[in-house]
Amino acid sequence: MSKRLLLLSNSTNIGEEYLFYPRQEIKNFLGSSVNKIVFIPFAAVTSTYQQYSEKVEKVFQDIGYEVDAIHLVENPHELIKNAEAVVVGGGNTFHLIHCLHQTQLLEDIRNKVSNGTPYIGWSAGSNVACPTIKTSNDMPIIEPISFQGLNLVPFQINPHYTNAVIPNHNGETREQRLKEFLVLNPDIYVVGLQEGAMLKVEDSSIRLIGNKTIYLFKFGEETKEYYPNDNLDFLLEKVSSA
Repeated sequence: MSKRLLLLSNSTNIGEEYLFYPRQEIKNFLGSSVNKIVFIPFAAVTSTYQQYSEKVEKVFQDIGYEVDAIHLVENPHELIKNAEAVVVGGGNTFHLIHCLHQTQLLEDIRNKVSNGTPYIGWSAGSNVACPTIKTSNDMPIIEPISFQGLNLVPFQINPHYTNAVIPNHNGETREQRLKEFLVLNPDIYVVGLQEGAMLKVEDSSIRLIGNKTIYLFKFGEETKEYYPNDNLDFLLEKVSSA
């Protein structure tokens, strides 16, 4: 069965309400067959899981969906087993993957989504959909059991991607850091997902949604820029060795 994923770079654009820009795409993606989503708030660090879940719940209720927050149930494995859709919020990717490994939910989510259950993730939630979290921007504030992700797509994502160069800053650019990753992982693509960009995977096809471009990185190749409606299906054919 084909996977269905909506992978966002970020939750919110500057000057907008929380999760404003992707609301219609989320509603279009989930459709009328989904009544309730399971929300995973484990990327939250500076806010509580409850605060995060309530913030997300308000948005999803506004577009017609109920929310079950996974931290509130006694049996999270059963909740995932019966989920109509799985939503993983952003925050700290290392904390998120640590909790998914610790709770042994990684395999449950992978199996559920691999069998057709819709998956939505933004920022860290997009990172963990990849083979690994090695292209995260986040500080490794906690040591996870493994960097292995859900492996729902065969490429890596770098959310919040920018090719901007900060004046008087001598640290590496984002592109330089991603090219370091590619030296050690030469067989995998990395998608630089700019703010406001969304990738939709459906029926063995992948589309870029929104009005932003993406940047594609591969070892030994020039960085390429892709636009909405460009054919990106080749990304789903690649096998990860990350």
